[in-house]
Amino acid sequence: MIDHFGINCADLDAAKSFYDAVLEPLGFARQMDYGVAVGYGVPGHPDFWISTFDGVGANRENHFAFTAPDAAHVRAFYDAAIAQGAESLHEPRLWPEYHEHYYGAFVRDPDGNNVEAVCHTANAGD
Repeated sequence: MIDHFGINCADLDAAKSFYDAVLEPLGFARQMDYGVAVGYGVPGHPDFWISTFDGVGANRENHFAFTAPDAAHVRAFYDAAIAQGAESLHEPRLWPEYHEHYYGAFVRDPDGNNVEAVCHTANAGD
């Protein structure tokens, strides 16, 4: 995962629904929920946070990548995101311009952020 990263969301309920769905295939889940802030990760490590506040306003796009153990999990993340209505930015594939085994998929979340799942061990046959 990431050693914590937080974003502000215009619609926290939509964001919770989205992240509950797309992080589950990667083995991450809600670890803490304070109503206006929710931490995701593995038990004892809420590394990714979504939150809101009165007057949050328009957000700038953020990009962040979640770790996936292999290409199958990247595809599961992508499929879950599309099922949640996310915009596809880039379908799962190898990105040799980054490095030989970089396999990632990119979607836009409900707040317009560029969200990626990536593994660094994929092969052309994955």
